[in-house]
Amino acid sequence: MEVILLERVEKLGHMGEVVKVKDGFARNFLLPQSKALRATAENKARFERERETLVKLNDERKAQAHGGASKLDGTSYVLLRQASETLQLYGSVSARDIADAVSTAGTAISRAQVRLDKPIKTLGVHDVRVALHPEVIITVKVNVARSAEEAEIQAKGGVIQAVGQDRAAAAEFAAEVASATAEADAGPAGDAA
Repeated sequence: MEVILLERVEKLGHMGEVVKVKDGFARNFLLPQSKALRATAENKARFERERETLVKLNDERKAQAHGGASKLDGTSYVLLRQASETLQLYGSVSARDIADAVSTAGTAISRAQVRLDKPIKTLGVHDVRVALHPEVIITVKVNVARSAEEAEIQAKGGVIQAVGQDRAAAAEFAAEVASATAEADAGPAGDAA
């Protein structure tokens, strides 16, 4: 199906372009969200008549988004979640959780504006894209931790290690100490013999 884009759509095109998309994508997303019109002769003429108004409206929304972007870009949000000893969450952090955290901090955004490729399922600091406008995309940091202390360590660049990693490091250290002790004990006795 061919459609006329009424706004910029990521990975598809800019306002006013006629693009060919799959029927389901047009029917289920572009047309209901008022992001496009079917590319008929009547709609092309209508778009050309309303182009100036649409461009002006888009520019106003873009200017508002740039204002919000200066406040939000690079900000960090802490989300406390329960996790296993291997740092895997007992659930996941979704776009809705991130939108709620940003909105609670003072700037209202919807979950549709959060561009999360897949849910976050591990502890750590994650970069998440937020589209304030189709042409204004910023990045915020989401610090997922089990406690405020862990979040503070991660925010300073520290890494929380899994319990298994701690045990492996301790076992490796114990083996090094044992081998050094064995070499020290064997050394003088071997020289004397």
